[in-house]
Amino acid sequence: MGDWGDITFDDACTDNPHSDPICIKIAYSAAKSQGEGWAGIYWQHPDSNWGDKIGGYDLTGATKLTFWAKGEKGGEKAEFKVGGITGDYPDSLQPAATTRVVSLSDNWQKFTINLAGKDLSHIIGGFCWVTNKNQNPYGCTIYLDDIRFE
Repeated sequence: MGDWGDITFDDACTDNPHSDPICIKIAYSAAKSQGEGWAGIYWQHPDSNWGDKIGGYDLTGATKLTFWAKGEKGGEKAEFKVGGITGDYPDSLQPAATTRVVSLSDNWQKFTINLAGKDLSHIIGGFCWVTNKNQNPYGCTIYLDDIRFE
């Protein structure tokens, strides 16, 4: 999303994962390659579903989404979300549940998005990472691992 050309994505990174053998590594250059000044990744079902396709999962019963994250240097800023996609076949979770903007450490930290009492009957936007040039003017590299609904 946004300046997608500023993102390098590696979902088989072996550089110090939280749980062996791999983690996700996302590098953001902040080059504004599409002129937006922000970039993000939405894990969707099916892929590229902006509410215009039938899909998604019924996650009723889950009370939280947990994940582990860290920055390469520490101080990297990002926001993480669940749900919030609109359209003809939208997420049932509106607006998105979010961590708000967090500052990452260079050590693994556990994050939780509270989903208790939320309508999770139709989730197409299962997880989202987003950042921008203002938060990370020189870019950033973040790592994610163990993303799960509980």
